Amino acid sequence: MEIHSIHKDFGYRRLLAELRRQGYLVNKKRVQRIMQKLSIQVTSFTRKSRKYSSYKGTIGKVAPNRLRRRFDTKIPHQKITTDTTEFKYYDVDSKSRMMIKKLCLDPFMDLCNREIISYGVQQ
Repeated sequence: MEIHSIHKDFGYRRLLAELRRQGYLVNKKRVQRIMQKLSIQVTSFTRKSRKYSSYKGTIGKVAPNRLRRRFDTKIPHQKITTDTTEFKYYDVDSKSRMMIKKLCLDPFMDLCNREIISYGVQQ
């Protein structure tokens, strides 16, 4: 209780480390059980209080939207689109080890007749 009054954000792991630093030989399960009985568990660092978010904000330059969802055209080579698709495949090296490799496909499509004009493959 003395350690908890000084360090309110100590969970059972940090509390156990502090007890061992002070010279007490105690099991972590006992520390957990006592903290539960005294209801001094830390709730600010639980997994439910921290949600995962991979959002990093706006990174790089955003291209202007010139098509504005008008994908049809009668003039060939007026509107050309592209996309990058990544494929993963397994390859065996010289020492017979399986390795995961990546292959990128970059097709260029004409929106006049939905035909693939060109494509690029990168490893």
